Amino acid sequence: MDAIPSYQLTVIALGAIGFGIWLLIKGGDLTIDSAATVAERSGLSKLFIAATIVAFGTSAPELVTSINANLQGFPGIAVGNVIGSNIANVLFVVGISAMIAPVLINRKDVRVDTIMMIVATLIMAVAVWYGLLPAWGGLAMVAIIVGYVIYQYRASKIEVEEDEKKDDDDSMLSNPYILVFLGIGVLVVGSEILVQGAVVGGRALGVPEAVIGMTLIAFGTSLPELTACVAAARKGQSEMIVGGIVGSNIFNILSVMAISAVVKPLVIEPRFLHFDLPAVLLVTAVFSIFLLFAGRIGRVVGGVMVAAYVLFTVAQYSGIAEKFVGA
Repeated sequence: MDAIPSYQLTVIALGAIGFGIWLLIKGGDLTIDSAATVAERSGLSKLFIAATIVAFGTSAPELVTSINANLQGFPGIAVGNVIGSNIANVLFVVGISAMIAPVLINRKDVRVDTIMMIVATLIMAVAVWYGLLPAWGGLAMVAIIVGYVIYQYRASKIEVEEDEKKDDDDSMLSNPYILVFLGIGVLVVGSEILVQGAVVGGRALGVPEAVIGMTLIAFGTSLPELTACVAAARKGQSEMIVGGIVGSNIFNILSVMAISAVVKPLVIEPRFLHFDLPAVLLVTAVFSIFLLFAGRIGRVVGGVMVAAYVLFTVAQYSGIAEKFVGA
């Protein structure tokens, strides 16, 4: 079969990107609207729904991508995907959301989730320091997140018992419980279309796999979080933004990275130790300070966060990150 001419390939790629963006926008709106309805009907808080169901669903692209990359002998993409996604979630996704509308934070409600995010990040730091995440370590991390979800569900369940449960007589196509998963599915498909094009383009340009994972794939697999949070920002659903990002960052480490290691022990390149790990630790620390003490993230701070993400990405491609690796 003859190779596709570059012009035609470009047109096809642009068409796929446009379709992927359309799917992400529609999926974001559907997910947020349905998740809000689920929270109202179940009596569970929007924060809990966002930090569990929505967060795990929007982390599905990271999970599939990381497992496949590790099995195919590209652990750098798997690890870079998790670290890069967590950085993108905070700096770019929260930043863009805050620029649309200030993100309001209920410090009391988000305290446990923030502590768990910090703990998960420190666990990842230990694995990166040792350069290996064995299968037993991955299993232990999965056990931690299962316990976290159970604890949070029971804590939210107190509110359920005080509320009257509504009869759920919705049809299949209007049931919010079904629609929230349908919305997440649309997000996953849309992000996959964009990610595949980014990976092919990156490899064609000779970009190292770790950098591809940290930037192209990490950004692409964070698109579900971005579109969901932008939709939430437009609808004034700050709980969905905070819960979705904190929950996604927790799931990225304790499920995506962990399950990748369970499938096959995850060998972590030393390059992550000198630049990327300090970056994600700093970003997580600053974000945690806002969550625990500030109470809101305004438009100016959001703009600074987006600018910081742009600088981080430039550093990956300009050779600045490599200078730290060689130091």
